[in-house]
Amino acid sequence: MPHLILEHSANVSDVADIAGLVVVLHHAALATGIAPLDALRTRAAQRDIYAVGDEYPKNGFIAVTARLAPGRSDSDKQILTEALMAALSDALGDAQDNLMLSVEYQEIDPLFRINKNNLRSVIAERNIRHEGTRRGC
Repeated sequence: MPHLILEHSANVSDVADIAGLVVVLHHAALATGIAPLDALRTRAAQRDIYAVGDEYPKNGFIAVTARLAPGRSDSDKQILTEALMAALSDALGDAQDNLMLSVEYQEIDPLFRINKNNLRSVIAERNIRHEGTRRGC
């Protein structure tokens, strides 16, 4: 049930590849082992109306929110947020000079969430077929 939401000011698109950042964050979360492949969803949302700092036109922001079900340790939460920030900073390079960056971890309350994931069985089946192809089946 992990969600990664990359929210950004519209001007970030002028200095960074948003689709590339989505992929970078998705891979960084998977690499931690904390976010399972068959449940992770990563997306971006551009904000066209915003004010950042002293409102200088080049000021911008990227806010990454990681939403996961309860049950992870504080250590895992810290590993995930630090991995996401490192991946974001590395991918942005000098483009982050006028940006405010943040990563926040939020727990999803299972009492108020309904989730249906059809991808688990699809991905499992695809992996079985892929393994069979590699073995020459």
